[in-house]
Amino acid sequence: MKEVEISVIVPIHNIEPYLPKCIDSLLVQSFTNFELILVDNGSPDNCPEICDRYASTDDRIKVIHKVNEGLLSARKAGLEKAQGKYIAYVDGDDWVDIFYLDTLYKMAKANDSDMVVTGHFREFDGKIETIKPLFTGNFDQSDIESSILPNAIYNGRFCEHNISTYVWNKLFKRELLITYVLDIPNDIIMGEDAAITYTYLTLSKRITICDIPIYYYRQRPDSIVKSIEDPEMEYRRLSLLLVFLRERLSPYLSEENLKSQLTYYLYSLILVRSGGLIANNSNNTVFNPFLGTEKKSRIVVYSSGSFGQHILSTNARLKFFQIVRWIDIDFHSMTIDGNSVQPIGAIDNNEFDFLIIGTTNPTYYEQIKSNLELVGINANKIVQIGHDETEVLKLLDNLGFNSDFSRNLNVSSKRTEII
Repeated sequence: MKEVEISVIVPIHNIEPYLPKCIDSLLVQSFTNFELILVDNGSPDNCPEICDRYASTDDRIKVIHKVNEGLLSARKAGLEKAQGKYIAYVDGDDWVDIFYLDTLYKMAKANDSDMVVTGHFREFDGKIETIKPLFTGNFDQSDIESSILPNAIYNGRFCEHNISTYVWNKLFKRELLITYVLDIPNDIIMGEDAAITYTYLTLSKRITICDIPIYYYRQRPDSIVKSIEDPEMEYRRLSLLLVFLRERLSPYLSEENLKSQLTYYLYSLILVRSGGLIANNSNNTVFNPFLGTEKKSRIVVYSSGSFGQHILSTNARLKFFQIVRWIDIDFHSMTIDGNSVQPIGAIDNNEFDFLIIGTTNPTYYEQIKSNLELVGINANKIVQIGHDETEVLKLLDNLGFNSDFSRNLNVSSKRTEII
């Protein structure tokens, strides 16, 4: 029996409208020596039946039916069953190029790489954007230790990763992946990809990064959480991730570098999830990261993605800003707190005091800012996000995070929390 080269693992939960396109894109791959492991993670819709139907038509497909214990547990279940030399993860609501596996495999073999990283396409409401890594090339163990790991999570520009967190735009060696992934706590249900990717880097002796986009990431408007009902639970989940990363990365990085990377990573996650504004239990805003803005400032928000939606949702509760427009080049139908997404040409400099770009990525920020200036937006009104280290550390302390990113269980109920 011919040895399987690649195991493709697809975790599946409640994505019935998108799953057939994902599976079909994998079954027509130009590279054929692979197995497809569909992990039904307790899906309540018709996904289990869809998986079984496809498996009955193609003997490359294996199906695992299990209770829902989170995304990480589904990826573990697939890994335990996998027989391939390499592992590729595909999310069940995404799809891939016909040369997806062929490209990954050829780069891994040609360069004897433990990890291959590629570009990808971001599809949102019918529009497709190409996302490429910041740099490309082959990197040996010396490069990984001296330049890749010290900048992987935070490269000094708030808050930009040199290596993306995603597992789905990468190819891994199974023999390396299985040595630690099964031991990652299932309690980590925020940042699961980061827990896998950044730990794997410490095991890698050679990685290859290219900017060829071969994966289609579908950002669904209905998948973005627009409000946070239990802030304390959010903090506990973030703490589990950060403590895990600190434990696994500490043997390979200096204490100063590791703390800096994790501090800014945690801060960026909190900002996006909270919509930026942090309030106390009385809904009084006590932290505002948008430099220059004040209570009742007339605000235009750019971004209908996760951060933008959270800004609108949080402000709907706190009534801190007066939001006069919500814009995005990805113009589509969406309304929060009476504000609907409009095209960037809908605004006029005289109707607002500040414009907030809803991203923590400096490269995206600069691109968006440049485009806004080209359509006549006053650059002095475009807001930056504060990331002074002293202020960031003070915020994390107020939120109950200790210096090692564990949670202070004795935090007073009067401390600040995400609303």
